[in-house]
Amino acid sequence: MNKFTNISIPAEGTQIQFTDGNLVVADNPIILFIEGDGTGPDIWQASKRVFDAAVEKAYGGKKKIAWAEIYAGEKALAVYGENQWLPDETVEAIKQYKVAIKGPLTTPVGGGIRSLNVALRQLLDLFACVRPVKYYAGTPSPVKRPQDLDIVLFRENTEDVYAGIEFKSGADDAKSLIEYINKNFNKNIRQDSGIGIKPMSAFGSKRLVKKAIEFAIEHKRKNVTLVHKGNIMKFTEGAFKEWGYEVARDEFSDIIITEDDVFKLHDGKVPEGKILLKDRIADSIFQQILLRPAEYDVLATPNLNGDYLSDAAAAQVGGLGIAPGANMSYDVAIFEATHGTAPKYAGLDKINPGSVILSGVMMFEFLGWTKAGQLIEKAMKKTIRSKVVTYDFARLMTGAKEVKTSEFASAIISNL
Repeated sequence: MNKFTNISIPAEGTQIQFTDGNLVVADNPIILFIEGDGTGPDIWQASKRVFDAAVEKAYGGKKKIAWAEIYAGEKALAVYGENQWLPDETVEAIKQYKVAIKGPLTTPVGGGIRSLNVALRQLLDLFACVRPVKYYAGTPSPVKRPQDLDIVLFRENTEDVYAGIEFKSGADDAKSLIEYINKNFNKNIRQDSGIGIKPMSAFGSKRLVKKAIEFAIEHKRKNVTLVHKGNIMKFTEGAFKEWGYEVARDEFSDIIITEDDVFKLHDGKVPEGKILLKDRIADSIFQQILLRPAEYDVLATPNLNGDYLSDAAAAQVGGLGIAPGANMSYDVAIFEATHGTAPKYAGLDKINPGSVILSGVMMFEFLGWTKAGQLIEKAMKKTIRSKVVTYDFARLMTGAKEVKTSEFASAIISNL
């Protein structure tokens, strides 16, 4: 077991383990947390109070989380020193203790890391960004029937244009690459171009689609949709689609049925006990989730498409302030706020903590502590329906009572 310089692991906690692919969680698991930057401390403190109260309520003191703080972002600079945005021992702690939850992190300016969130995903091989998007009654929404949208989006997290393989316009490496491509592949890339490379592999695509299908099976969802721009990018996004169908055929043929087979063999009706697999072009799915959202359950997407689509879907049900998320592999998971740091509101006790709180609901489901998660979700629904909300919702609602971040948490706790 690693000894850490600036991380204090509570002696009363028990390390989460994976045994034969199964999560083993004691009654006092060690859970790591990163407060986050900007408004992060405000929303984390509020969220932690809700988590602890829900566990106490659900299990009568028989279960309790042993929280351990780890560092990334601006707080890591204060603890570890200059340019230590993401200390090595933070990454090592997550590898060892398996589960973490975090607030929003700032993007370093002029540092060696483009994005702390992307760096965590790549260093820990957290290949699936999982974003459930559904409506909570009373939440202000720009659409007429937000309740029709209830999807879980699985976004590939390590490849695509987010792989970070980029070369600046005018730089020697960009010039060399342009010359090589133009000469050897008979292309005509302009000499002053910036260059980015979009790698997408069978390995990365198949494991993402596999995880999405496994989720659909476990949670009795009706369909899985592969989202891609394969009509234009045939050998990357088009391949993502083909690899997705391959993994379904090779590993899930007993339960997955394709849209083509439904129409060819079953008169357009999905047989009982089967999960429908279909695919949609990326630009089409944006209008589909607006016009016919009830037709979609689980979406599996490449990296960039999933980034856009998850935020667009969240807008339909109230915005990023109430949008949870997780970055996962098969043995490590980081649950996180999906919004930014909102530095102008830092320390004002103003921001909606819903994104972190609902990410905690995802975390409790992952741990197998479903009762605690269900209590939180029900209490949040009741709080929103009663129109006790933070400013982001209050300004869009009639008759709402605007409360602070901490007061919103207190209202949820009182409704547990």
